[in-house]
Amino acid sequence: MPTGKNHKMVYLEKFDAILFDLDGVLTGTARVHAKCWKKMFDEFLKKVAEKSGEPFVPFDADADYKLYVDGKPRMEGVQSFLDSRGIQLPFGSHDDVPAKETICGLGNRKNEFFREVLAEEGVDVFQSSVTLTRKLLKKGVRTAVVSSSKNCEAILETAGIKHLFEFWIDGNEALRLNLRGKPEPDTFLKAAGIMGVEPSRAVVVEDAISGVQAGRKGNFGLVVGVARHGDASALLENGADIVVADLEEFL
Repeated sequence: MPTGKNHKMVYLEKFDAILFDLDGVLTGTARVHAKCWKKMFDEFLKKVAEKSGEPFVPFDADADYKLYVDGKPRMEGVQSFLDSRGIQLPFGSHDDVPAKETICGLGNRKNEFFREVLAEEGVDVFQSSVTLTRKLLKKGVRTAVVSSSKNCEAILETAGIKHLFEFWIDGNEALRLNLRGKPEPDTFLKAAGIMGVEPSRAVVVEDAISGVQAGRKGNFGLVVGVARHGDASALLENGADIVVADLEEFL
C-alpha cells in the first residue's frame, strides 16, 4: 500500500473538487450502522427460522455488513443480504411502517434504530479528514459529500462539519432524482455536474468497495480508498487508484 511519502496533499490540490463519502471517511458511524443492521436482521431472521423450522443463522456484523450493505442505499442493502440467504420479500414502498415485512419496512426499521443510537451516542469524527478538508478549502479546492445515507444532513450537523461542504448528494436526493446508488456512478456524476467540474478533474474518496467501484465506473481523475480495517487489497482490486489507512497520509 502506498504511503504518505508518495502522495502528499499537493497531489490533491491539482484537482478542482474532492467528493467525499461520509461514513468511514469523514465520520465513524460504521460501528453504529453495523450494530443497527444486526439488530434489525437478527430479529427478522429469528422470525423466519421459527416459521420455517430451520436453524437461526445470525447476521454477521463484520462479513455480512461489508459484503452486502456497506456503502449501498439502504433498501438495496436489505435486498442484497436477503438474496444471499435466499429470502424473498415484496419491495413495498419507501414510506412503509418499520413493522411491515417488506424490503422497505425492514430498511425503515433499521433506520429507526440508527436514529435512536445517533441521538443517544452522537457521532465519531475523523479529525484528520476534517483537517485535510479545511486545508484543501484554503487552497481553493471545492468539496462535497456523496453518501448513500438518508441521514447524511443529520450526521453532518451532529458532527459539526456541515459548513465545510458546498452541498451533499444523499439517499433522499438520489431517490428524488431517480439516481442509481453505488456501485453505479450516478450520484458522484451528479455532484460533479452540479459543481460544473469534469469527472477527470475530480477526486472520489471512499472506504467501501461499492464506492470505489462507482468512482472507477464514473472515470474520475483519482479514486482514493480509505482502508481503516485492513481491506486495502479489496479496494485496489475494485477500482481504487491508491489506498491509505487514514487521510492524515495526505497531510
